[in-house]
Amino acid sequence: MASNRFLKTSLASLSLVSIGAVSALVGTQIPSNQFQPPAIAQLSNRSSNDENFVSNAVDRTGPSVVRINATRERVTSRGEQVQRGTGSGFILRSNGTIVTNAHVVSGANRVTVTLKDGREYTGRVLGADRQNDVAVVKIEANNLPAVTLGNSSQLRPGEWAIAIGNPLGLDNTVTVGIVSGTERSASAFGLRSSQPFIQTDAAINPGNSGGPLLNQSGEVIGINTAIIRGAQGIGFAIPINRATQIANQLTAQAGV
Repeated sequence: MASNRFLKTSLASLSLVSIGAVSALVGTQIPSNQFQPPAIAQLSNRSSNDENFVSNAVDRTGPSVVRINATRERVTSRGEQVQRGTGSGFILRSNGTIVTNAHVVSGANRVTVTLKDGREYTGRVLGADRQNDVAVVKIEANNLPAVTLGNSSQLRPGEWAIAIGNPLGLDNTVTVGIVSGTERSASAFGLRSSQPFIQTDAAINPGNSGGPLLNQSGEVIGINTAIIRGAQGIGFAIPINRATQIANQLTAQAGV
């Protein structure tokens, strides 16, 4: 309770500071000969032929992002219960090897994978590492568009971050932000994993789990995994270097 009161007090303080800053700005007069609108200043230094790197990154990796529907059935004293959930994933290898979060598929009786072009496949869970929240799913397909991997060990705060996934069933949703931090402890959002996480302010919502976090070149740098409820712009992703290491181990254990 004390922490909640502190959070509410902090948020109220932030609102007051913002309002105060606006009031001070309104009350300040700027000589007209010293003022240039920011938009005009930026446009004067940019070429009209600049490419949109976000669109380019999405064009490069978007076809590799999939929707994963998981169905869990169990029999209880009250009868049969069916739970359905939706997450995201991405094609790691063109032979149908897909990476997602363990919590997306763990305990599922049926897994369905839908590609961006609408093709639908039954997925087989090769393995899931619940502690690190990484899972591998296999579909019977070949010549699929696989992602290009980046190097998460070289990330720096302030770099661009692009998230693609299926939040709330809205397939192939794109959000953009930055890498807010690296080497974040999992204890910040309740996981017991010892691995560090990437923090980002790219919007992540339910259904984004398992989808890729990209750099400005469209290379995968992480797997979107968690958010802090009640906060704004605080999301976490598993660094791709660690995630692919785990995925390779799970695939080898499955004999694939």
